[in-house]
Amino acid sequence: MYSEAIKQLDLGTNGLPYLFPIHPNLVHLTLGLFIIGIAFDLVGALFPFEKPIFKYLAIPATRSNFFDVGWYNMLAAAIITFFTVAAGFYEIMLVDSPPEIKSVWNLGAMETMLWHGVGGVFLLALMIAMTLWRGFQRYVWRNDTSRQVQWSYLLAGLVIMFFLYLHGTLGAQLAAEFGVHNTAGHMLRLEQNPNTLLR
Repeated sequence: MYSEAIKQLDLGTNGLPYLFPIHPNLVHLTLGLFIIGIAFDLVGALFPFEKPIFKYLAIPATRSNFFDVGWYNMLAAAIITFFTVAAGFYEIMLVDSPPEIKSVWNLGAMETMLWHGVGGVFLLALMIAMTLWRGFQRYVWRNDTSRQVQWSYLLAGLVIMFFLYLHGTLGAQLAAEFGVHNTAGHMLRLEQNPNTLLR
């Protein structure tokens, strides 16, 4: 029943009903927002040490501005990640039996997809937890202090960045090594010219 429904979809060159995969683009938006959020909070926490640098560069910066950027980027990362995970699951359901090869990490395609899917949900939960934690720091716990974030929060953010790196590596292996929804790679295997998509 499920496979018949998939066959009725008009799947394109990349095995999707649209020209380019959505999930990889949303992944980069999620990563950028999260990393910028932690980076700006870190700069805000270290602001007394950085202030002479900003003054030397004639950049008018205040500590609260860095924390504003950190908060809004973290909030946006949590919201976008819902769509990132949803697009990932939709696109992974349309994968057509990748080849029986092993990745650099000695995982097959299905194992890699499983770990990537579970990891995506886990990271979504972490992003929501980090956003809630950040919100409580901003509006409840530390709203009357100049340093709006706790050091433990920043450390947790750096640890999550490492998990994002591992998780992203699994996704890259799906595209590069197994060719999952890799439009250009799939066209090259079929001996077609990927440049024809842009015409």
